[in-house]
Amino acid sequence: MVTGRDRDARGAAAVIAAGFEAYRARFDEITRRAAVRFSRRDWLGAQQDALNRLLLSGHEIERALEALRQAQGPGDGAFGAALKREYRAWSHGRPDADIARTFFNSVVRRAFGILGVESAREFTADELDPAVAGTLPIRRYAAVDGNLPMRDMLAAAPLCCGFADLDTDVPLASALLEQQLDGLPALLHADVLDPIFYRNKGAYIVARLQHEDGSARPLLIALRHHDGVRIDALLASADEVSIVFGFTHSYFHVAIREPRPIVDFLGGIMPHKRVDELCTAIGFHRHGKAELYRALVEHLAADRSRFEPAPGERGLVMAVFTLPSLNVVFKVIRDRFGEPKRTSERVVRERYRLVFTTDRVGRLADAQEFENLELRRSCFHPEVLHELLEECAGTVKLVGDKVVIGRAYTERRVNPLNLYLREADEPAALDAILDYGCAIKDLAAANIFPGDMLLKNFGVTRQGRVIFYDYDEVMHLTDCVIRRLPEPRSDLEELASEPWFGVADEDVFPEEFGHFMAMPGRLGEAFRDAHGDLFTVEFWREMQERHRRGELVDFFPYAPARRLRPAD
Repeated sequence: MVTGRDRDARGAAAVIAAGFEAYRARFDEITRRAAVRFSRRDWLGAQQDALNRLLLSGHEIERALEALRQAQGPGDGAFGAALKREYRAWSHGRPDADIARTFFNSVVRRAFGILGVESAREFTADELDPAVAGTLPIRRYAAVDGNLPMRDMLAAAPLCCGFADLDTDVPLASALLEQQLDGLPALLHADVLDPIFYRNKGAYIVARLQHEDGSARPLLIALRHHDGVRIDALLASADEVSIVFGFTHSYFHVAIREPRPIVDFLGGIMPHKRVDELCTAIGFHRHGKAELYRALVEHLAADRSRFEPAPGERGLVMAVFTLPSLNVVFKVIRDRFGEPKRTSERVVRERYRLVFTTDRVGRLADAQEFENLELRRSCFHPEVLHELLEECAGTVKLVGDKVVIGRAYTERRVNPLNLYLREADEPAALDAILDYGCAIKDLAAANIFPGDMLLKNFGVTRQGRVIFYDYDEVMHLTDCVIRRLPEPRSDLEELASEPWFGVADEDVFPEEFGHFMAMPGRLGEAFRDAHGDLFTVEFWREMQERHRRGELVDFFPYAPARRLRPAD
């Protein structure tokens, strides 16, 4: 017999299902449009689409939540269980059932105020696996005498516009691939993913190379569109392709109905990437967050490890801790900020949102926001737990044997630059310090001013790339007021320990940067030789003007040596 509660649950499940369908329809529409944007070289339109898609899931979850509040029956446990049962039946058999159930969890957790995990009313980690095996859209090309039919592979790519000059590009690309595969076992074939991966001004063909000895490796062909589509670069190593799919870059737009087969394919050619990172890389960042939580729970259960203080100097705004076996750091906003910080929790949260909605150009760590995390007390080192309860009491509560964290941010764990420089040999340290300057310039070219540019706020990735990860002072460069230091009018003003002139929050004085970017000896000399313009007003004002003119700077997520025409 169908009860009133069952009818209410069925109606409420239909409301959430309709919200998910609206989300997927709009997500797919924006994603498919990337091919048209690329063909028309509509880079500003592509940038706006990227922002709209980022905000889409939150918007549709809010709409579904409001509709649920109007339609749902009593919010007791029996209703929640019935609601989950009805939604499970609706989502069963869908190729995107895992994404659909993550959407459901996002709605009901907020609707019912769920802390931690409630398996009766939400889908647990083992219920987020795809309900059916999806199909993988690939094209296979056999190697002939160890060589791939590069022209055929490119000609079959589903682009909306034609190649400018394959007669020139194909021999160059084939030679570059041969160079990268020199000394390796002969090729058998290449499995090429049919959908194109779009991001910013680039389009990417992704493939898996199979060798005679059974080994496999990725192949990434990067395309650019100027007066026609040209091959810009070719990469054939897991490390280099991982950088392109890295956590410091914005998300790809790739038109697929069944995400998991693509994720599994990518994981096979980039074994260091977790499922959560790959889900996020193709735009399903909320499901990526769910997969990250699953990985966290598995690590805590399997390793019996505990959260420990993160390496590096103690943060003035955030309490930062990590799990040794999982390369992620957790950040919780402190109740009170150390000197000289002048900010608030609201502003810090706005800064993290700014980073989320900004093109990260390979220089900003992606940050995921978690709400109402509930973890066992035994999972925390006493030092970490004491800091959280004493200095983050507005966010962190101890409830029985559970630690409840109202809001936390996660980022990929990297080696703090100041620590890296102490441990690295001179050539590695020199590379890092020069890339530190490049990172600041890349951020400026993306209209990002880091604010606090101390070495401790930058990190070095596994591939040796320098990134920025401290966001409490980050802002758009065009919102800054770039000023010259006023000349002192007296000895008292010249010797004053505090500024004798008025300084607003948005004022920036590049001539002062040398005080906190100073490095001794060879490192300091090399940095000033390569990046001395960072200390000038002219550099920063010129970057501002470029942004005000609407210029979008090219960023290449690969080394010049991998480009067919490095000087372009």
